[in-house]
Amino acid sequence: MNIVIGYPPLESSKGIPLLGQNRQFQWATTPWKAYPMVPASMATLLRREGHSVVWLDGINESMTYESWEEELWKSNADVLIIETKTPVIKRHWRIINLLKEKNKKTKIVLVGDHVTALPKESFEKSKVDFVLTGGDYDFLATNLLDHLEKGRKLEKGIWYRERKVVKNSGKFVLNHKLNTLPFIDRELTNWQLYAYDNSNYLRTPGTYTMFGRDCWWGKCSFCSWTTLYPGNCYRVMRPKRALDEVKFLVDTLKVREIMDDSGTFPVGDWLNEFCLGLIERNLHERIKFDCNMRFNSGLSRKDYLLMGKAGFRFVLYGLESANKKTLDHINKNLDIECILKSLSWAKEAGLSPHLTVMVGYPWENKSDVLETLKLAKHIFMNDLADSIQATIVVPYPGTPLYSEAKLHGWLRTEDWSRYDMREPVLRTKMSDNELKEVVKDFYKSIFNHKFLVRKIKEAFSDVDFLKYYLRLARKFPSKLLDFTARN
Repeated sequence: MNIVIGYPPLESSKGIPLLGQNRQFQWATTPWKAYPMVPASMATLLRREGHSVVWLDGINESMTYESWEEELWKSNADVLIIETKTPVIKRHWRIINLLKEKNKKTKIVLVGDHVTALPKESFEKSKVDFVLTGGDYDFLATNLLDHLEKGRKLEKGIWYRERKVVKNSGKFVLNHKLNTLPFIDRELTNWQLYAYDNSNYLRTPGTYTMFGRDCWWGKCSFCSWTTLYPGNCYRVMRPKRALDEVKFLVDTLKVREIMDDSGTFPVGDWLNEFCLGLIERNLHERIKFDCNMRFNSGLSRKDYLLMGKAGFRFVLYGLESANKKTLDHINKNLDIECILKSLSWAKEAGLSPHLTVMVGYPWENKSDVLETLKLAKHIFMNDLADSIQATIVVPYPGTPLYSEAKLHGWLRTEDWSRYDMREPVLRTKMSDNELKEVVKDFYKSIFNHKFLVRKIKEAFSDVDFLKYYLRLARKFPSKLLDFTARN
């Protein structure tokens, strides 16, 4: 069959939609390209099964909608698969209906956290043919096509129409073996398109891996991907399988930096074996490795030192708030005391910690938010982190936070197009403008004379650092613009 995995262009005065492989959606002033790992895995699996596969990312290729649709019809697609998220689901419904008016034969499939939370909604609002729920939609897609071609029984997690009645094959089950996945076909999925415009990378070209699905905690009440990968279903590839893929990326594609986008990178014996493997294969001298991590991961100072020796560089931590009541409320399973200790060990090991924080919790007042800002300033003043990302919390459908917000009347709207961080959609104790201004204050918190002196020294000690900081300097004004108060 002819398969298109597509991201239709979504033209808007709000900016560029950060859609693929993002746990939180945002319209951005400048591009930030994340390699969509699960859709890329899906493309690879489908080609391995003998299907003709076209990768059509109209967003990151800066296509017009007209040119994207023209390419779609040129492919003679039997099936079109679209990854969607809450803020753009209404746009995708309109696109689906337009495409169906022109060609009823092409089957259209939606995947992602929003349709996992509310699968029936898309059948009511559009002419979609199938919805694949859960985070293993790469595996489900191969099953669906086998069903269409050979009559194979549907796995659990697939929604469909039968004689105008919406039905499903049952609740999705995350029991697929990650070790059975082939290396992703990077050429098929146009990996170079995502290899440069990503501020995680110090050295380019860079690319993503995803050795685990998704987070071994998996219970944070705000995280949209807990809808795709609820707690107690964490799975990882074998360390050897992961190392083989790293070696392939370095040897074949000449990648210089890798970001593993598992919700939280594996720890314990897995991490130890992986680090030692990077060193034994001499990959630590050829590649820089980045990952997501939790403060309460159980990592010791010795573990961090091993990560530094093995070539790890960038480590992303979800801080979210400096208030214990908030951390408990969002089920972060985090104590404030371990934050500075973990950051100190990471910096001692030569790593570059990155922090994420959120504002706009309904129960936090301005003094609570300023307490988190105070901690951020302390961290940067003492050289315990290198970068920060601040956002407005969004209660995505399917998350415990969304359910709680509905229960307590915190939701201002259920117009999904407004769930895009351009405005708070939760009732809060601060005004919209106050929240946007404090988001910008978090970005500004990194700047102090000690921080600037350190970064200038780094820039003049290594040309990669110089290029990296120049890229960040160009992007910094746009980050402030993204949260500038406007309609």
